[in-house]
Amino acid sequence: MKYRWTSVAWSIAYLLLLLSLSTPFLIITTLFMIIPAALLFTTLNTRQFILTIVPVWLVLGLISPIYILIAAYLVVPALVMGRRYKKKATASSTILAGTITLLGEFLLLLLLGKTLFQFDLYSYVYDVLNEMRTMALSPMQEFGMGSFLGGSSEDLSNNSRAFIQVIPMALIMSSFVITVITHSIVRPILNSMGYAVPKLKPARDWRIPKSFIWYYLIATVIQLLFLKSDNSFMVMITANLVPLLRVCFIIQTIGFFFFIAHERNWNRIIPVILAVMAIMLPPLWIVGIIDLVVPLREMLAKSKR
Repeated sequence: MKYRWTSVAWSIAYLLLLLSLSTPFLIITTLFMIIPAALLFTTLNTRQFILTIVPVWLVLGLISPIYILIAAYLVVPALVMGRRYKKKATASSTILAGTITLLGEFLLLLLLGKTLFQFDLYSYVYDVLNEMRTMALSPMQEFGMGSFLGGSSEDLSNNSRAFIQVIPMALIMSSFVITVITHSIVRPILNSMGYAVPKLKPARDWRIPKSFIWYYLIATVIQLLFLKSDNSFMVMITANLVPLLRVCFIIQTIGFFFFIAHERNWNRIIPVILAVMAIMLPPLWIVGIIDLVVPLREMLAKSKR
């Protein structure tokens, strides 16, 4: 009985989250959209899962058929992650599988929009930025300060192109964040229900391959060579690859901070503060590069002995 009502509760949560997409809260609720379906698929067999979500989809269909399309779109990464949970796969592989699936769906959505509906991403971004500029400009003009946000149409066009160039990185990071949030919530819930789900490695063990240093050097050189080039493809690649590699170095930096805190028996709050500083202060990612080049962790471990 308890198990059945738990499933009903999560199906209701699933319905409410999908309905929230038509509200201003969608910016927040989108981050948690995969959770109910992933939990239901993991804890139920295929037949039970279908019987649980079909009523939800029927209710959505009565409100608007678009909701069903959105639900079908979002259920795919939930099924992928749920299947990994059933197989007791490692946390890193589950997060990677969910991220790749969600990213693939984002790209497929853009492709279908372009081929089937002639969706022009540049025009859309230009119109959005222009509307935002107009909204911000109106109150400024009332006080005679419109010149601060004047900006020509050429500037707006350049901003639109710059925004489009970093969309790949934004899609990758969005997919990763949604998947990490999903795993962070789903894993403890499944464990409380008696499902043994592997957790991520401790932060002190977070390390990236040393080859990432060479990738970063190559990407930086290419970025400098094509800085003022008309080759938009290469500019787009470097505009996304360099920041993504820096994110990897930030992860390495955070891992180092937690490692040294563990080795020196520091208060647990100290590495957390340092991790926040590594995220908020970009230059600190250099610590991650040094940790890759020089075996700092091994040296610290030896000095402790």
